[in-house]
Amino acid sequence: MNIGEAARLSGVSAKMVRHYEGLGLLPRVARTDSGYRQYSEAEVHTLRFIKRARDLGFSMEEIGGLVGLWQNRRRASASVRRIAQKHAEELEQRIVAMQEMQRTLKHLIHCCQGDERPECPILDELAR
Repeated sequence: MNIGEAARLSGVSAKMVRHYEGLGLLPRVARTDSGYRQYSEAEVHTLRFIKRARDLGFSMEEIGGLVGLWQNRRRASASVRRIAQKHAEELEQRIVAMQEMQRTLKHLIHCCQGDERPECPILDELAR
C-alpha cells in the first residue's frame, strides 16, 4: 500500500510516517520502480505501535527502545517494565509541577481585582 493508505490505516500523518522512517523507528520500506514507498501490514502495525507509545507520552528515544524490545522475541519483560516505570515516574513529577503552577495561577487570579486600575498581582509576580 502507498504512504497515504498506511497513514490512514495507522492514524499517523504521511509526514510523520516519513519522519519515523528517517529516525529509524520504522525500517526502510520497499519502493516501486518510480520511487514510491510501499508499506505492508507489518509496517502499519509498527506505525500503530509508535502512535500508541506517543499517545502515552513516551519520547522518541524511549519509543526506539520499545520498538526494539517489541520486535525482539528474546527480550526480558523486565527491560520493558523499567522503561515504562521510569516514564510513569517522570509523568508523576510533571503532574506535580503542573498542579503547583495551577495553584499559583489560581491564587494570583484570586488576588487580581480585574478592574480598571493598573495594579495587577499577576504581572507583579511575573516581573519578579
